[in-house]
Amino acid sequence: MTAKLFYEDAYLKEAKAKIETLEVKGNRVKLKLDRTIFYPEGGGQPSDKGIIRGDGFEIKVEKVYGKDEIWHEGTLKGREPKPGEEVDLKLDWEWRYENMKQHTGQHILSAVLKDLYDSNTTGFQIFENYNKIEIDFDGKLTWEHILNAEIRANEIVSKDLPVEIEFYDELPEDLRNQLRKDLSDRVKPPIRIVSIPGVDVIPCGGTHVKSTGEVGFIKVVNFYKKSKNIWRIEFVCGNRALRYLDELLEDYWESLDEMPNKNRPLIKRIRELKSEIVKLEEEKKALRLELWEWKAKALLKESEEVRGLKIVSTVEELDMKDAQAFVVYLVDKNPDTIALVVGRNYVIFAKNRSVEGVSMKELLREVLKETGGGGGGSEVLAKGGGFRVEPEKVLEIAKKKLREML
Repeated sequence: MTAKLFYEDAYLKEAKAKIETLEVKGNRVKLKLDRTIFYPEGGGQPSDKGIIRGDGFEIKVEKVYGKDEIWHEGTLKGREPKPGEEVDLKLDWEWRYENMKQHTGQHILSAVLKDLYDSNTTGFQIFENYNKIEIDFDGKLTWEHILNAEIRANEIVSKDLPVEIEFYDELPEDLRNQLRKDLSDRVKPPIRIVSIPGVDVIPCGGTHVKSTGEVGFIKVVNFYKKSKNIWRIEFVCGNRALRYLDELLEDYWESLDEMPNKNRPLIKRIRELKSEIVKLEEEKKALRLELWEWKAKALLKESEEVRGLKIVSTVEELDMKDAQAFVVYLVDKNPDTIALVVGRNYVIFAKNRSVEGVSMKELLREVLKETGGGGGGSEVLAKGGGFRVEPEKVLEIAKKKLREML
């Protein structure tokens, strides 16, 4: 069993240990020590990072996991370590300390949400730039709810209350009655209880700061409904709160600066811009329909007539999506019309529904026999691509096959 020095002292940044077991594959190494200051991933808290150094080698620790036996994985530089060797351990302290702030901040926020709204925390996770909790909340969560919780949570931070940690083989009845969370059968002794006097009492295996004042600041940055009665709340604490808000404000002001009208609020400027875009899209649609009308007239004027049907054939520069939209417009507006349109890497065959006796899907199948490629469709519209021959040749083959089918 690995001795967990992070439980003896969460502020221990460096220590010595001995290698018990290791596996090396190239420059990747996985090892187990007799003791460690590295917290393993679990309970919503990410694993620690840092450095393990020995005589002639260094391991950049990127992942730590396990319960009784804790494994450290990372990148090896230098010679291959050996079991029994003594090593120096050094935490990435900024990473650990910020995670401690986030975890204690979560305990405070969860306790406040429970006290204010009788909402239990059902999930928690620390990410690199923010954290999330999930709560059960019956109704619509609003920013007013959030603000009330933030004010209460930050009052607790400012009181600089002690964060106390105790281990129990069996919980006293009075302590069990105080718990915010029922103990499940999976919680085995020794039971680690983290408490903030007058605020929260809960079993937890994570690392925490010594007092609430160290959390620094608690700010909710987003929330949304995940499922029935379950709301996800994203929040930040400590220096990560400052970084997050700075990035948010930088994005806000740069976005506002890009607007024609640079006056706050940004949401008003966005709505104005969206309204302008809608008008431009309507104008664009009208112009596109006008263009299609003139283009259709020109193509119909040059079309070939076979057995009373107008055969429109052309090589297009449009991309496939735009070409298909035009082709559908063309055949829908003109009875007794078949359109054969070939682009750089596609073909579209379409007919007006009044045309009987010929299938666009069958026409494409016949063309593919000579040109290669693939595709499919229906009686009235088929499309394909991946041909071995030039577009002009594909069009020539399509017209020939169509005449044979009529």
